[in-house]
Amino acid sequence: MSESEKKQRRQRRSFRPEFKAGAVKLVLEEGKSVAAVARDLDLTETALRKWVEQAKADKGQGKPGALTSEERVELSGLRKRVRQLEMERDLLKNGGGLLREGDEVKFRFIHAQKASMSVAFMCHQLGVSRSGYYAWAKRPESQRQKSDRELAVEVTAIHQESRGTYGSPRVHAELRARGRRVSEKRVARLMRREGLAARSRRRFVRTTDSKHAHPVAPNIVARDFLPPAPNCTWAGDITYVWTAEGWLYLSVVLDLFSRRVVGWSMSESIDRQLVLAALDMALAGREAPALHHSDRGSQYASDDYRERLATSGITCSMSRKGNCWDNAVVESFFSSLKMELVHPRSFRTREEARLVLFEYIEVFYNRRRRHSSLGYVSPAEYERTAEAQRQAA
Repeated sequence: MSESEKKQRRQRRSFRPEFKAGAVKLVLEEGKSVAAVARDLDLTETALRKWVEQAKADKGQGKPGALTSEERVELSGLRKRVRQLEMERDLLKNGGGLLREGDEVKFRFIHAQKASMSVAFMCHQLGVSRSGYYAWAKRPESQRQKSDRELAVEVTAIHQESRGTYGSPRVHAELRARGRRVSEKRVARLMRREGLAARSRRRFVRTTDSKHAHPVAPNIVARDFLPPAPNCTWAGDITYVWTAEGWLYLSVVLDLFSRRVVGWSMSESIDRQLVLAALDMALAGREAPALHHSDRGSQYASDDYRERLATSGITCSMSRKGNCWDNAVVESFFSSLKMELVHPRSFRTREEARLVLFEYIEVFYNRRRRHSSLGYVSPAEYERTAEAQRQAA
């Protein structure tokens, strides 16, 4: 696709306020650059910069005043202390288990991390001598050992980029995409050696309220989760995330063709407005599909939701009673989200959870995460490839 075509495509896009707010928070609250966020979310820098400036104006924020010399010295000291704490955190996160291992394993870890942490610091924390490390580093290594060491660095980096979620199949797919031709068995062996593994799934808990008097649609989709093109069949569902302030509910709409999240909304309340907002976001950004599938919860069976589908020309389909497999694609998405994002951490506030969920969906899941059902490419890449093939046909 040419730059002019990309520009025209971007000009036709419509963004819901929730999406704009999430993008702005990545800049103002997470400290990311406008260029980086725009690239991650496939936006123009000009549009994002306008959103950021508008958000600042709405909050009455002006430009910060100049710091005094004492404040600059204090800030510099704080930055050094933060860096020290970050190094200690990263060491405990990536190599804490090495305290029980032999010196050989510790030396390999130090060698792999020396570009980002000082050797003296790591040797002290891991209980080995610097002289011992440097003596080990000077020993000649075989070509195979050198190749394994270099590959292990790449494997570790990919695992960290995936937020610790990738197992050997996805790491192997990422290596192949980067031009590395290695076997999956070798990747698995190096991951075991480095103590890297995918996160395990937890048992799924159902929350659907199907005890209501609203009409229920038949199961038209009938587990046909492989539509021939985008915007043929969408599927929706609701999940929940616990925070110290209470529950935050998340509703999503997925395009079954690419597994892409095309609409989402979050709220303290689990009502029909939650699912309507997710549907509205999907309809604002894409053409209406022929089919929309969901469970038979009261939110999806409500008059408002069924009317919104009907006015958009969408046929409603619902799962059979008590059968979560009829909506397995969305259930799988929620399972991945809980395993990769929610279970490993805790949220102090709903706002903190909102921002983290936004980044996971729009930056990581839709645009980066490799899906086994899509041939280990991201939903966005899968759609781009399909569109290129359609135009070439």
